[in-house]
Amino acid sequence: MTPLAGIPLGDWRAQGRGMDFQGRRIRYWTAGEGEPLLLIHGFPTASWDWHYLWEPLSRRYRVIACDMLGFGYSDKPRGHDYRLLEQADLQQALLATLGVEGPVHVLAHDYGDSVAQELLARHHEGRFKLASCVFLNGGLFPETHRPVLVQKLLLSPVGGLVGRLFSRRKLAASFAQVFGPDTQPGDLELDDFWRLIAEQNGPAVMHRLIHYIPERRQQRDRWVAAMQKGGVPLGVIDGAVDPISGAHMVERYRELVPDADTVLLEGIGHYPQTEAPEQVLEHYLAFRGRQK
Repeated sequence: MTPLAGIPLGDWRAQGRGMDFQGRRIRYWTAGEGEPLLLIHGFPTASWDWHYLWEPLSRRYRVIACDMLGFGYSDKPRGHDYRLLEQADLQQALLATLGVEGPVHVLAHDYGDSVAQELLARHHEGRFKLASCVFLNGGLFPETHRPVLVQKLLLSPVGGLVGRLFSRRKLAASFAQVFGPDTQPGDLELDDFWRLIAEQNGPAVMHRLIHYIPERRQQRDRWVAAMQKGGVPLGVIDGAVDPISGAHMVERYRELVPDADTVLLEGIGHYPQTEAPEQVLEHYLAFRGRQK
């Protein structure tokens, strides 16, 4: 399998564009032609997470991604009440800005899985047109989500202090726990992940962003019902050894979702799109092929 080259962070940043969302500045990217494919990133990183897959996917689809509010190169307002539902509004606003009106395919990861679940629920409510959705590692079910220590601390009464003290060293320690044993990020990759988080003093809002965890519990029944309803092709491509949302999450998915289309990547952790991008691409294209 030929390794994918990826895009250096500086080049990625230069390719971005800006849009306004409720008075906030949002950075977004788009490339390619054809059916629209919306890529939705996770916590605490940004849409650069997709950089290995960006060019190969753009040869087949019109790929679209943004750094959500509070992430990456987008605005990170202090004191803001960050909500997954608002991030779904942002995705719809981005598509409207780009003139995308027809059904949209979605590939999501982690926090982005929850945003995608909301879009799926809106599809069934007649408020969005979703063509298909594939989830990478994420907390699709609160009962299987196993947060790491820093997430628990961010949710605690001292969360604001924990966020302000978050550092590259602590990021490296957290990632070491959730990446696969043989696919750990290198120092340069960690530097880039940290730059995205540190942009505009991002650690100062991490304790506010983390409220997606209780919000998932609030929306759980609505979102699971949307996944069970059918009518939209769904798939899961999951790093099996991820302690947060690995094989145990996929087991629950198979219990709850009819005709579950799932792939487990052995030895891969929480970030399959950077740990094993070639495998993710292969399985994603196979998923799309099965829909024809």
